[in-house]
Amino acid sequence: MVVEEQNLENGGSVHVVKGESYFRNVVWGPVRWLKMLARELHWSFVFGVVSLYGINQGLGGSLGRVATEYYMKDVQKVQPSESQALTAITKIPWIIKPIWGILTDVLPMFGFHRRPYFILAGVLGVVSLLFISIHSNLHLYLALFWMTISSAAMAIADVTIDACTAYNSIKHPSLASDMQSLCSLSSSIGALVGYFMSGILVHLVGPKGVFGLLTFPFALVSVVGVVFSESHVPGFSYKQVNQKFADAGKAMWRTMKCSDVWRPSLYMYISLALSLNIHEGLFYWFTDAKDGPLFAQETVGFILSIGSIGSILGATLYQLVLKDHPFRGLCLWTQLLYALSGMLDLILVLRLNLKFGLPDYLFIVVDEVVSQMIGRLKWMPLLVLTSKLCPHGIEGTFFALLMSIDNAGVMTSSWLGGVLLHVLKVTRTEFGNLWLAVLLRNVMRVSPLFVLFLVPKGDQNTFKLPDEIMGEDSDGEGDEKEETRNLELASLVQSVDRR
Repeated sequence: MVVEEQNLENGGSVHVVKGESYFRNVVWGPVRWLKMLARELHWSFVFGVVSLYGINQGLGGSLGRVATEYYMKDVQKVQPSESQALTAITKIPWIIKPIWGILTDVLPMFGFHRRPYFILAGVLGVVSLLFISIHSNLHLYLALFWMTISSAAMAIADVTIDACTAYNSIKHPSLASDMQSLCSLSSSIGALVGYFMSGILVHLVGPKGVFGLLTFPFALVSVVGVVFSESHVPGFSYKQVNQKFADAGKAMWRTMKCSDVWRPSLYMYISLALSLNIHEGLFYWFTDAKDGPLFAQETVGFILSIGSIGSILGATLYQLVLKDHPFRGLCLWTQLLYALSGMLDLILVLRLNLKFGLPDYLFIVVDEVVSQMIGRLKWMPLLVLTSKLCPHGIEGTFFALLMSIDNAGVMTSSWLGGVLLHVLKVTRTEFGNLWLAVLLRNVMRVSPLFVLFLVPKGDQNTFKLPDEIMGEDSDGEGDEKEETRNLELASLVQSVDRR
């Protein structure tokens, strides 16, 4: 702590405790930021983001990821390529996110568009995970079915909070980056805690026991549905649902034909699909290979938790330094760094780190931190761009459509990675060609740069779709009745018809 004497204009002086002032800024800065968001956007929205992104997806998702990997490897005893292909199937509910989005936008339950879907998602998640945790000798495909149901529950909750985020991003465009930062920081901090606990919990209660514990984050999702602040829609005519579904599909199709929308959407799919996912091969090598690190369960969880610090650093760096930079420039440098960071895996698999005197434990921690940080930096501008591509009136539906395209890219990446592992004969006991799989993955990560021209050059804070696409009241004006009307698609459908 440093005490300095500063002279005042009236001839007096005052002692300034610089260390204490710095401490206050560090501690109270995030608190003031959260209070500002809660004041501008309502506290229930901030609570929902923290609960869903931080606890359900961050903490619960990280626990579920590690539990699933050990469940497939040790309980179901499948090959790494098979595990990668099967777990990718559980992402299908994320591919059909537009269906959940249309439901939240056009089909209110008991007069609400969002709250009942939070409650429904929580119930589905609790039931599916309880079924996996309490049944012994569960058949592989039946277990996969219940995993897919729990994934659907998380997807429904995710698309609902995404709709709220996209809606607020349009109503408060100056806070769009802050909202995405809140989402990412919540997810990263939750993942940090979840990964830290995952290995210990898997060791103590096994992967099935962890599935049982994951019912609590889903129960919290239902709590969000109870307390969430939302305008009531009185007198909704359910006879109009079919027409509203048709209108939603028509509006999405006409909006997607806009070059300002389909071009960045295509880039996001390509950048994800061509970044081949071979994680299962690396996971089996980390834990089972005789010439590998042979990490224990607790070690795996601890390493992944330290890696989450990199994700937090990436989100923080974006918020402080990069959120005002143009989209295309950010995508260029983050994609290059993403390809280069993959070379750390190659060094580890070839055991070159040992020749440099770097132990496996230390090197893989550095690898995880760097990879997670760059991955977050790569993802953040795409998230902001996605939120700004949503037309006014079908925020949930269209954000879900764009995110489903991204999830299709992730699933394609997993399947292509599984095919690569199978072709190179990487199995539970044979890892001789794993280095080649890592090298090919790194080369493929560079390929999206050839279609970088699809990304807009615009600044992240000023970029917006044409007014005829956004709708009449995209400037954020209008009373509560007008907001309800927008949520029911009328303004967008009318503006599209005029074109």
